[in-house]
Amino acid sequence: MKKTVFATAILATFAGTAHAQSSVTLYGLVDAGITYVNHANAKAQDLVQYGDGVAQGSRWGLRGSEDLGGGLKAIFTLENGFNSGTGTLGQGGDLFGRQAYVGLTKDGIGSLTLGRQYSFSTDYLGGTYANGGQTVAGNYGYHINDVDQLTSSRINNSIKFNSANFYGLTFGAMYGFSNQAGAFAGAPGTSGSSSAYSFGLNYVNGPFGIGAAYTDIRFPGSASPAFSTSLANASALTGTSVAKDLATAGVGAKYSIGPATLWALWTHTDIEQLTGHMTTFNAYEAGAKYSITPALSGALGYTYMQAKDQTNGHWNQVDASVDYALSKRTDVYLLGVYQAAKGKTASGAALQSQIGVSTSSYLPVAGADTQLAVRAGIRVKF
Repeated sequence: MKKTVFATAILATFAGTAHAQSSVTLYGLVDAGITYVNHANAKAQDLVQYGDGVAQGSRWGLRGSEDLGGGLKAIFTLENGFNSGTGTLGQGGDLFGRQAYVGLTKDGIGSLTLGRQYSFSTDYLGGTYANGGQTVAGNYGYHINDVDQLTSSRINNSIKFNSANFYGLTFGAMYGFSNQAGAFAGAPGTSGSSSAYSFGLNYVNGPFGIGAAYTDIRFPGSASPAFSTSLANASALTGTSVAKDLATAGVGAKYSIGPATLWALWTHTDIEQLTGHMTTFNAYEAGAKYSITPALSGALGYTYMQAKDQTNGHWNQVDASVDYALSKRTDVYLLGVYQAAKGKTASGAALQSQIGVSTSSYLPVAGADTQLAVRAGIRVKF
């Protein structure tokens, strides 16, 4: 349940004038648990670790609006990401690294916002048609290093239009500025800059939904924080700063039948180096979730990924989970994920497995071509 904080409470933190028709909502969640993973280093040793933000990234935020009359509102969101195990900031140490934007919304038209915002690959695909977004598999269920931008594609210095709902149809477009003189499209290197654009389309009619999105990030390694352009040790790319362009497109769909929900998703990602070399990734996934009781649900997902460069790597992954709601705000869950890799790296070594999004909070690259992770977790929302 979200907690609404009205004018007098906000004045203690933020300067400004509050009105009777203005409100600010404090919200967030904390996700924590214990994970066992095998083949966790070059010696293929086991690891038992505290894991933060797996089902969803831990966060807190402020969301506000002011009614300007005639269906027009001013809106803003400031959202912080953090690690509950260490208390450190996420998203490269940015205070509001998850989201930070302000804008206007108009009934029957849509919203226009400016700031650090999610791409439509994350908005329209990742949270709706992906195993990671539909189940507590979360950041273990998303594709390796989020190379196709399904969960953490945040665009700096962006302007974004998101339409109102027109009989089930929503759509949008955004552009992220490089903010560098003489380099409108961005520039490479540690002192360079990144630009981006994204489009999305989504349609929902009763139990059926289908969506599509396209995101293009120029010089992804020059963004702050940088976008990852590697996929385990398969890609010919040796670092984030060598990529000239990351372009990803995807289509997803889902259908609900009574207590069951089925979904499927395909993404295609091209990463171009400054040298002109192109690495291509394709991901295919499908999943199902079944509500056994109003409080208890089970889910199963399958993902196949392929890298097309000199390695031609393949990854097969299965995730299974059980989630039990203790209340509307708190749930506990059990999760198991298994992945098998096949192929050779550019140097001829065996391809290694890597489950999900790669950060210190999640799972290490395996020291073998298979990896198994088992997790027990708790998630509290407020």
